[in-house]
Amino acid sequence: MTDSAALSDPASTEAPAARSPAPHPPATSAGDDGFDYIPLCNPDISTAEVEVLGQVLTRGGLGDGRMVQAFETAFAAYVGRAHAVAVASGTIGLLLALKAHGIGPGDEVLCSPFGWHQAQHAVALSGAVPVLVDIDYWQHTLNPEKAAQLVTPATKAMVAANVNGHPAHWDELTALAKERGLILIEDSCEAIGSTYKGRMVGSFGDCAVFDFSEPGVLLAGEGGMIVTDDRDLAHRLRYLRRREVEHRNTVVITRTVPWQAGMGALSAALGLVQLKRLPEILEKRNRVIGWYDRAMASFEGIKPPYRGPGAEIVNPMVYCVHLGTRFTASGRKAILEDLDTHDVDASDFGQPLHTQQYYQEHHADRGASRAACPVCTKTADRVLALPLHHGITEDQVTFIVETLKDATVNTGAGAAIYL
Repeated sequence: MTDSAALSDPASTEAPAARSPAPHPPATSAGDDGFDYIPLCNPDISTAEVEVLGQVLTRGGLGDGRMVQAFETAFAAYVGRAHAVAVASGTIGLLLALKAHGIGPGDEVLCSPFGWHQAQHAVALSGAVPVLVDIDYWQHTLNPEKAAQLVTPATKAMVAANVNGHPAHWDELTALAKERGLILIEDSCEAIGSTYKGRMVGSFGDCAVFDFSEPGVLLAGEGGMIVTDDRDLAHRLRYLRRREVEHRNTVVITRTVPWQAGMGALSAALGLVQLKRLPEILEKRNRVIGWYDRAMASFEGIKPPYRGPGAEIVNPMVYCVHLGTRFTASGRKAILEDLDTHDVDASDFGQPLHTQQYYQEHHADRGASRAACPVCTKTADRVLALPLHHGITEDQVTFIVETLKDATVNTGAGAAIYL
């Protein structure tokens, strides 16, 4: 199918064929080391994405919904779910999922304080109480044993995330939700294409939520997706998402107040092409990961990338390393500053919810403290997110790792680091 044909019939769900990457201008002029500024994220945009956006912009009508429907259909098929509902962001997606399940004030929702996209904010936005559960020491996903200890009669749901592409403990979490009668929501805002015991992330729980903003793998500028096998839930989500023209005079639907939180045609078009190109995008990213793994082996005390039981394929958003226990948060900050002076865009992995003022002021009695989440605190203070995208060369990876090694030595703590 040609690009123009795909656009004239977006419901076919077939995206335009991928073409050679569009040229990207350098972020800055080359520095003394010979490298341009190395950004943390650099969207993998080919001429296919450029062409489809041009066609959407020139064919008239940005809100007819056909491109969004095509993206929904294709995405549901990719994940292996019956229904997909496109929304404005992963956080909005989680908020609508909670609302569609009737969760709000007076209810408690178990969730992790750790993560980059922090879609867990949706729990607070829903009016429910976020009960913060500490994370697993090795894979940094929700700890099922600690979650079980925090269930009360007010607990209605559990949100578990596939952190930086690593699948959560889905066997244990599924069993816990079933035993305690909890709604299980999968947060896949940081994961796509990873697998757990032969199943794709997004196929667990009553529903799952994805996000398509940076620094993710599949990028649509902004936007998110909710997937589920529950037809009635999908209908409720669509009514909550926004009111379509054909719904305005329907009495039953107008009992629901919509959030006007849909996805636009441009984001859907980008997402559809990116989904078509996803195997190619992942292949290029995995090549960079291989370069990192080999270069990191020169660190003293290095450990191979951890994969928990059942995690067969892991597609991280960023390449994360964890400083040894003798490092402090201030030491990590100094390392980040050192990398920045060498034009390497590195980062922490976000500020954990239990350290943020809102949660300390409103939910200190439900896990919002360092004492309640010691593993998360230790992890968050020492994690480093390094650039990971198609534009990185093997020489740049070598430079990043050597610069990181020098920076760790400069802190006076030595060069021990863990993936």
